[in-house]
Amino acid sequence: MIDESTTKAHGVGLTTAAADKVRSLMSQEGRDDLRLRLAVQPGGCSGLIYQLYFDERSLDGDAVVEFGEGVEVVLDKMSVPYLDGATIDFEDTIQKQGFTIDNPNAQGSCACGDSFH
Repeated sequence: MIDESTTKAHGVGLTTAAADKVRSLMSQEGRDDLRLRLAVQPGGCSGLIYQLYFDERSLDGDAVVEFGEGVEVVLDKMSVPYLDGATIDFEDTIQKQGFTIDNPNAQGSCACGDSFH
């Protein structure tokens, strides 16, 4: 478990639907030591791409927020300014299934929707 007294928070939100899906996926894996890590990396058509994955590591400078019952969202210190105010959601419709990221800091995105600037 991360020591909250030495861990910074971040401004990323997680919807109830996304938190429920994270819990479900961790339960399917039989793991309770994973965190949902969100990061931005250089790449894609517009300059930056999102990385969203489960991670068991804690990195120096990570910012962490817990969203009830063991669901933690972790950002590395370099990604925090790009993602402040963003929201992670989970959609499960006939047209689309998966996690989405609504980021008010993105000034634009490419046609495929996988990268932003």
